[in-house]
Amino acid sequence: MFNPERTPKLKTVNKVVPAYDLNDFPPDFPYKLGQELVYLLATKGQPDLEGSEWEAVFARCIKGKWKPSNVGLDDVLLGNIAWSAKSVKSANPSKQDKVRLISGRNSLVYSYGEMLDTKADPNPLGQMVLNIWNDRVSAIRQIHEHLRTVVLVKSKDLTEVAVFEFETIRYDPELFYWE
Repeated sequence: MFNPERTPKLKTVNKVVPAYDLNDFPPDFPYKLGQELVYLLATKGQPDLEGSEWEAVFARCIKGKWKPSNVGLDDVLLGNIAWSAKSVKSANPSKQDKVRLISGRNSLVYSYGEMLDTKADPNPLGQMVLNIWNDRVSAIRQIHEHLRTVVLVKSKDLTEVAVFEFETIRYDPELFYWE
C-alpha cells in the first residue's frame, strides 16, 4: 500500500539522527527547568533569566554542554545538535502564538565594510543581512549536523514559561523585500 508519510529509503544518503526529535525534550526537562527557576527566584532576588544565563540553564536541563559562542548560533551542544538560545517576555506565555526574535551579529559595517545610508534602497541591504545570516548558519552546519533555536517564553515574574525549538535555517533573499 502506498503511504506518502513514510520516509523513503535512499541510496548514497546518510541520515544523521539528532539526539532527540524536535520539541521532544528529555522526560525530566520540565522538572529540571522548574528547579532552575525556583533556585533563580530564591537566590537572585529578581525574576530575570536571559542571555548567557538562559543558555547555561538550558544546557543543564538537557545535560548538554554550554559553550558561549561569538557566533551566537552554537551556544549549547548535545551530541550532534547545536542550539542558539533566545528568550522573550510575554504576559501569557502558554497562550502566546507569535514571538519576535532578534538575531545579532549581522553587521554590514563589519562584514562588508559598508556604512549605512538610511536613504538607500533597503532591498540590497536586507539581502546583505540575510547573506551574513546564511553564511553563519552554513558555517555552523559544517560542524554540527543539526542546528536549532530554543526559545524561552517567560512571564514578567517567571512564574509561567513555555519552551519550544525550531530548526535554524537559511533564508532565500529572493523571497523577501525590505522597507
